[in-house]
Amino acid sequence: MTETTTPKPGFLERTFQLSAHNTGVRTEVLAGATTFLTMAYIVLVNPAILGQAGMPIAAVTAATCLAAGVGSILMGLFANYPIALAPGMGLNAYFTFTVVKGMGIPWPVALGCVFISGIVFLILTFAGVRQLIVNAIPKSLFAAIAAGIGLFIALIGLKEAGIVVANPDTLVGLGPLNTPAVGVALLGLILIGALQVWKVKGAILIGILAATAAGWITGLVHWQPIPYDFEAMTATAFKLDIPGALGLGGGGLSAAILEILFVFLFVDMFDNVGTLVAVTKKAGLTQPDGTIPRLNRILFADAAASVVGSLAGTSTTVSYIESASGVAAGGRTGLTAVVTGLLFLIALFAAPLVQAIPAAATAPALILVGAMMMAPLAQADWEDPLVAIPAFLTLVMIPLTFSIANGLAVGLIAYAALKLIRGQARVGDWLLYVLAALFVARFVYMAAA
Repeated sequence: MTETTTPKPGFLERTFQLSAHNTGVRTEVLAGATTFLTMAYIVLVNPAILGQAGMPIAAVTAATCLAAGVGSILMGLFANYPIALAPGMGLNAYFTFTVVKGMGIPWPVALGCVFISGIVFLILTFAGVRQLIVNAIPKSLFAAIAAGIGLFIALIGLKEAGIVVANPDTLVGLGPLNTPAVGVALLGLILIGALQVWKVKGAILIGILAATAAGWITGLVHWQPIPYDFEAMTATAFKLDIPGALGLGGGGLSAAILEILFVFLFVDMFDNVGTLVAVTKKAGLTQPDGTIPRLNRILFADAAASVVGSLAGTSTTVSYIESASGVAAGGRTGLTAVVTGLLFLIALFAAPLVQAIPAAATAPALILVGAMMMAPLAQADWEDPLVAIPAFLTLVMIPLTFSIANGLAVGLIAYAALKLIRGQARVGDWLLYVLAALFVARFVYMAAA
């Protein structure tokens, strides 16, 4: 009698447990490609933002692809989740407009801060401190921070398009609408909006490319083709200034550097929590009590990706809500994220072409990404003043002060103060009040400086 043996599962089955998640290789590959198409705009938009900090465009494009590729692959292999990563929208704007242009900090030092925040995030993940900090922040502020960053990004996009301009009488105003830049931006805005209404995959990417073509036709683009130059592509690699970020040789850690580290660390943390909850719920990967299995592995992959990104030359890397598009296409395992990561690595070879894309073509992406970041506001209880007042202050202070840190600080202080006034302060809230006190000290320091 011949004994039958069960064939051993293949590498993909063993690594990603496809059968246990009721999925297959073809589904996961298609889901990974879908995720890539919906977030590929970052390859064009991130260099456009960081380029304004004085960073070489081609090198930032390569760093963006590398950080997204390595981060997504690490997420897939180590955590086995269909979540892709890339340099975060909002944090790249904070890097450029607040840290480099606002504070006058050189971009290598800012990259050093990204590196250090990634290392600190790793340490907090291993030590379990991250959960304490996340639990200390009211969930309503998570929503307000995300939406406030969305308004911040949209304002930058409107400014880049020339639709919103400075006005000495009213602070800001409507710019002239008869310029080629505005025409190109409006074309991109309408096209992307229409494609999103029709649920076309890669709507933002298609819109940017179409607007770029219009920019060429209207003479907005002045670009000379250059060969694929390895030296130009690596101009930001390992250029981070860690000693400068630590204040070594310059009087130690300054309050400004500490604030930058705080924002990079905490906004990354909040952004990831919101994304993880949304994507894992959509994929049916959460436990019945709402907890996320292998959470520390997810956070480890995110922190490691930020470290890799800073070494390559880009701002903080985060989990992307666009991963939900891959989940909607059937992605349930890390193979989806690995496919997305491989496609980002392939996109490295298109990096020199990004210099041909005018700011007016990427502006619509900023505006509409900002619009999509408004969704979390529905989660806040606007009938409760304890929730509504801090959330509103956070929401408006981020774009109006051009600072994520200011919005976060004002909202947290307001929440802590109102909770104390209402007589709801508890011993378990000690970390909330410690954070609020630190923010108050920050404002006192800024006023005295």
